[in-house]
Amino acid sequence: MTQAECVRHVTSGTRKEVCSSVVIAAPQVKRRKNPLCSRCSLFICFCLWSLSVAIMNVTLAVKQYISKMIEISGPGMKVLLMDKETTSIVSVVYTQSEILQKEVYLFERIDSQNRDNMKHLKAICFLRPTKENVEHLIQELRRPKYSVYFIYFSNVISKSEIKALAEADEQEVVAEVQGRSWEPSMLARCTQGLTSVLLALKKCPMIRYQLSSDMSKRLAESVKQIITKEYELFDFRKTEVPPLLLILDRSDDAITPLLNQWTYQAMVHELLGLNNNRIDLSRVPGISKDLREVVLSAENDEFYANNLYLNFGEIGTNIKNLMEDFQKKKPKGQQKLESISDMKAFVDNYPQFKKMSGTVSKHVTVVGELSRLVSERQLMEVSEVEQELACQNDHSSAQQNVRRLLQNPRVSELDAVRLVMLYALRYERHSSSILSSLMDELSRRGVSERHRRMVQAAVEYGGKRIRGSDLITPTDAVSITKQFFKGLKGVENVYTQHQPLLHDTLDQMIKGRLKDSQFPYLGASSLRDRPQDILVFMIGGATYEEALTVYNLNRSTPGVRIVLGGSNIHNTKSFLEEVMSATGPSSSSNRAHGGGFHSSRR
Repeated sequence: MTQAECVRHVTSGTRKEVCSSVVIAAPQVKRRKNPLCSRCSLFICFCLWSLSVAIMNVTLAVKQYISKMIEISGPGMKVLLMDKETTSIVSVVYTQSEILQKEVYLFERIDSQNRDNMKHLKAICFLRPTKENVEHLIQELRRPKYSVYFIYFSNVISKSEIKALAEADEQEVVAEVQGRSWEPSMLARCTQGLTSVLLALKKCPMIRYQLSSDMSKRLAESVKQIITKEYELFDFRKTEVPPLLLILDRSDDAITPLLNQWTYQAMVHELLGLNNNRIDLSRVPGISKDLREVVLSAENDEFYANNLYLNFGEIGTNIKNLMEDFQKKKPKGQQKLESISDMKAFVDNYPQFKKMSGTVSKHVTVVGELSRLVSERQLMEVSEVEQELACQNDHSSAQQNVRRLLQNPRVSELDAVRLVMLYALRYERHSSSILSSLMDELSRRGVSERHRRMVQAAVEYGGKRIRGSDLITPTDAVSITKQFFKGLKGVENVYTQHQPLLHDTLDQMIKGRLKDSQFPYLGASSLRDRPQDILVFMIGGATYEEALTVYNLNRSTPGVRIVLGGSNIHNTKSFLEEVMSATGPSSSSNRAHGGGFHSSRR
């Protein structure tokens, strides 16, 4: 689409004088002087501007789109009207202070029933094109609460829904895609998420998928269907080497989400939980009121951006160095900082430091809580055995170590169950397997029946019968060298031997050695040159360990840019929920829960 259209009287016969002014923003389109319908004061736009995205940075692309939405609405006070998911999107890419500077003074949910009439405000609607949101918009426009509406959708919508909205003076553009092995709404949601990212990054990719996963193939076909149907929207400038979309299935590597992590970002998500960059610290013993919820965003927190991929020991050392630099400025003697406890005590005793260095105070609190949990749950010892199970092939040693930890009362129920899961996946068909004995040990510990059921569910989800690749090989112990953390006291000899299966898959793809027989192209064409822009989507969810793998590959492979996405960013708890959902009575319809991308580009 290269020009703006005005659509009037879209629903003749149902309502007289119904009109809707529809402006589709497209590359180099000149807007009319008055894009607003004089009767309805509506401006409707499908969110697809020609923005220059020099690198594959999803956060930047989304931020540019939201900025453009606000810019088009012009000067004046505004309200941002969102749904549950677009609220999360906006909160990730914008801070409240940043968006306030753009004259957006109020944030509301489209499904809220208690909004006041504020005719002095302009409404910027940013919504997913769902049936629920369409209905909410219809009701909203029948009884408008604001003076003018600028409406944006995160994806395309059908003509039938356009007509329904036009009756209430509005429009959208949505594609409805049905799936055969998916629950239809789940497939449509993942398809929308993927195509939105492709449009934001201005990519029309070739598609490869994991042959052993029927769900991967169905999603690949669904995305291709949208690209074909909306070919004008995907008519971007051709590059010498086409971009590549690789669709994978989490069930091919069920081990990675079960491992404890030791890099900052991954560790925070595993032990504390990251939700839209926010951490709930309200249950931390002795936490101050202003630190009950903190935000960790690489876009707005320089310390976090510089340290999110560093190991736990290095994080403690970096915080220690910052605080020692501050202490040097004080006239009195320097206080020694030998441990996390020393640092926390230092912050508590120096309110001036706390006021001046809120970022450091936040990270000291977070690292302090991580340190407490590591000690309380004996995670260093647990992690060492996890690494042995994931990477080595010594059954005798593995069974002894797992049994020893199961008999340790300080090992948490979650950690005990995950050790047995790893054992079950690693030695699934071993002639001397002691899985039944380990299950009995879980029962003696008083582990809940639901947690015990998770062990078998994990094998059903990602066991040898399901996997399409050779996730576990007997040569692992020969090829992998143990690595040790050094730095903060109390964090030594923590193994980080494991590499996700994704590392080998991407490495083979970059080298042109990824087998077409296992990862075929969708369609007749194939890529003969080394790929440059690779988008990876993991059905069933990705992990921060895999994000670290992508980050390292981006750094070590000049000319190659990789973006990782998935239906979720898992820690162990969320992955186990995924496993139980996928292996339950309605497993074929519950494998994925939406779509998102994580850009590991730095």
